[in-house]
Amino acid sequence: MIGAGAIGLGTAWHLAQQGHDVSVYDPRLNQAVDREGSVNALSGTSASLGVLMGHVFRRSSGRGWRLRRRSMELWPQWIDKLQAHQPDLKLHPGLLQIAEDERAAERMEALAAQRVELGLEMVTNTDLAVVWPTARHGGLHSRHDGRVDPLLLQRALRQALAEQSVELNATAVIRLERNDNHWRVHRADGDSSVHNFVVLCTALSSDVLLEPLGQARPMTPVLGQALSLELSTGPTTWSNWPSVLVDQGFNLIPTAPGRLLLGATVEPGDRASEDPLSLMRNLNERAPEWLRSATVVGHWSGLRARPVERPAPLLEELEPGLILASGHYRNGVLLTPGTAEWVAAELEQRSLEQA
Repeated sequence: MIGAGAIGLGTAWHLAQQGHDVSVYDPRLNQAVDREGSVNALSGTSASLGVLMGHVFRRSSGRGWRLRRRSMELWPQWIDKLQAHQPDLKLHPGLLQIAEDERAAERMEALAAQRVELGLEMVTNTDLAVVWPTARHGGLHSRHDGRVDPLLLQRALRQALAEQSVELNATAVIRLERNDNHWRVHRADGDSSVHNFVVLCTALSSDVLLEPLGQARPMTPVLGQALSLELSTGPTTWSNWPSVLVDQGFNLIPTAPGRLLLGATVEPGDRASEDPLSLMRNLNERAPEWLRSATVVGHWSGLRARPVERPAPLLEELEPGLILASGHYRNGVLLTPGTAEWVAAELEQRSLEQA
């Protein structure tokens, strides 16, 4: 397993539970999983807010929908097991998506009608007045979508992997070599090891390893920024709020009385805009006054990998024993359980074929 974001760690944990002998390679394993003050987190997981937008996905068919729905089914099981390592890790249910205009509201109404059994329902402007007074076209509430804390998740996965005796090697992999029916993994420290399967969860670093093999899968960086805010006015408690409120693609996440997270921007490339604070706090002039006047107490950014001319994510066996599970764009945390299950099924199928 190459890659130590949520996808890599989660997949390694899932495979180890099934009895596979797993090694994880990634220099980020030496980094503390924390977020305080101003952080530039190049890891997508470290920059993520952990929003789970599964059931509000607009498509009702195809791999993307199947992967989201399956991941939402698996998340409660994953959390139950991982709480043994991080008791504070939990699913925070409830996601409210604000309609931007009448057409968006119509689409939401149609989706809510189709997915009543999945916990979707429309919310009127009257009901939204206390929570989000700038709403003009209602919103869509998803009872089971929501959030998981991505930093607690990473800590829990690392601890779970250590318990499973998974090798965690904080050395960069610099080259992959075909070796008959096996793969030799060459590391930056000059050492190497041979494996039956290699799973790449390496996001923007994937082509460094794939291009020498003639298997390039280009991805483009998309930067996201997020803020931790302290309110001076406005809500004193969040009792009427969902775990996540989404307006115009921005996520607002209450974390404590008078505190919330706000993010994330979508900025092509790897260079942050000069002043994300004004954009996010104003929400295109649709933010409540209490949000505009909030004090920034933390700011961080991170890069997501978006596949070029291919749908996200990239899940495929490129060659016998070489599996790519990357390019999840903005949904790495959400799709971690479904991706891990997919990788496990691929390994099982190839093992049967080789038997």
